[in-house]
Amino acid sequence: MRLHRNLVLAVIDGLFNIFNNGEYASKEVEKLLKRDKRWGARDRAFIAETVYDIVRWRRLYAHIAEAGNHFDRPNLWKMFAVWAVLRGYQLPTGWKQIQSTPERRIKGKFDEAKKDRRIGQSIPDWLDELGVSELGEKKWTEEITALNQQAEVVLRANTLKTSRALLQKQLREEGIESFPLKKYTNALQLKERANVFTTEAFKNGLFEVQDASSQLVAEFLQVQPGMRVVDACAGAGGKSLHLAALMENKGQIIAMDIYANKLKELKRRAKRNGAHNIEPRHIDSTKVIKKLHEKADRVLIDAPCSGLGVLKRNPDAKWKLESSFIDNIKKTQQEILQQYSKMVKPGGKMVYATCSILPSENQEQVNEFLASEFGKDFTFVKDRKILASKSGYDGFYMALLKKK
Repeated sequence: MRLHRNLVLAVIDGLFNIFNNGEYASKEVEKLLKRDKRWGARDRAFIAETVYDIVRWRRLYAHIAEAGNHFDRPNLWKMFAVWAVLRGYQLPTGWKQIQSTPERRIKGKFDEAKKDRRIGQSIPDWLDELGVSELGEKKWTEEITALNQQAEVVLRANTLKTSRALLQKQLREEGIESFPLKKYTNALQLKERANVFTTEAFKNGLFEVQDASSQLVAEFLQVQPGMRVVDACAGAGGKSLHLAALMENKGQIIAMDIYANKLKELKRRAKRNGAHNIEPRHIDSTKVIKKLHEKADRVLIDAPCSGLGVLKRNPDAKWKLESSFIDNIKKTQQEILQQYSKMVKPGGKMVYATCSILPSENQEQVNEFLASEFGKDFTFVKDRKILASKSGYDGFYMALLKKK
């Protein structure tokens, strides 16, 4: 396998911005891929996957490269050299930045480093302590190991326009092979990674890219066509779009968020999907919630969270997260539960969901809510805890509550 200098330079530039300038990996990769129009699909895949891989294993590679916590360009080149050696690449002899790379020592240090979970699984000390305290040593080890794997590409067939079988056929005609996931109603997984956003199937709104675990949330809400449903933390609307399909475009979905720009993105996606029963509403004051008190048949609270269940696709979150953020987000989660639950009408149902694996963000929040003044009107129906180590997909939690 041969390394190309211009591609590696792009990787180094991307890593510099992510580690030193606080850029998000996804945004930085998006920018890098536009740098040279001559790059083909293989070149772009190399850049994206290498950047994500080095971000994911930052602590491990920095430890082996003896870079400490300093991510200047010389140290980034050392970390890249570690990545390349461990991946089986032949290091070019004429590149001065990696001339003195001790290849044999890298492999020995890698084997030694894997014995310490914090270094071997490349996580901050505080996060390792938190994981052990919440999940226990064994379960946390299994979970962080699973979350350090690259995420599979999973699609959700948009049943407003097609079926899973027809989507699979159309993708095959466009050169993309996939297979259906048995326990997920409308999910297709790609056999190999591909840029699905350039396909005619995507442009025509036949599917959305959505992790298999995430696809379970809208179904958990038990919606029916004709209902009034509130997606209270809709964001860019992945679950609103799924709800629209489950409701066959009948009834009303009120998609709410505190960020107006995300709702603009939802409008664009809804148009492509042919989802006509979604009404975006910006939460710019408490009045927006008050107007809907006891008006909704169903309320989905896909709450803001630590995102620890989706580290497969957001590996830089490990380095951006701080323990104080998790403490604060738990307060926010409870406040949202207390206030947004008021929109559920008597006899209606609500789902509280997160993409976190921490019990303190999940079942403990539900228990606290049910024991509160506002929560006493609700009964617990069921919940579902999805661990990446068991499912192979994102970690998620969802609880179904019914208003008396």
